[in-house]
Amino acid sequence: MFYASIITVSDKGSKGERTDESGMLISEILKENGYHINNYCIVPDEIEEIKRVLIDSCDNKKSDLVLTTGGTGFSPRDNTPEATMEVMTKNAPGIAEAIRSYSMGITKRAMLSRGASVIRNQSLIINLPGSPKAVREALEYILADLDHGLKILKSMEGECGKK
Repeated sequence: MFYASIITVSDKGSKGERTDESGMLISEILKENGYHINNYCIVPDEIEEIKRVLIDSCDNKKSDLVLTTGGTGFSPRDNTPEATMEVMTKNAPGIAEAIRSYSMGITKRAMLSRGASVIRNQSLIINLPGSPKAVREALEYILADLDHGLKILKSMEGECGKK
């Protein structure tokens, strides 16, 4: 079983002005797939606040997987990828690239996503879009293969699936 943090990045959500449908959906999907949610929060679109919760999720809460939702578009307030890149210890761009590639088959607007995927020490951080529909599509596409990647990251498996 892996531990996961869910971080919703939303100015309105952090003020209680918007229901966090995407964060709740991530939680539901992860639980259905055997993940234990050990951290959930909603933060405003402020780089320093996003960095603080990413670091806390990885270093203190020891989450294996950290999923963010929101803040990945073109708005001047969309800061999630920048904060994510600032806390990484290794880049892992293939996951974000795979999500965009898959999503392009659904909507050409997927090209406007700036989401990142990185490693911080022993945690995998993936930026998901803000819409529940896009969150569901992305997770359905990547979730089955994340298990292997997390096991490699945690030294539970070798690159070829053998320890």
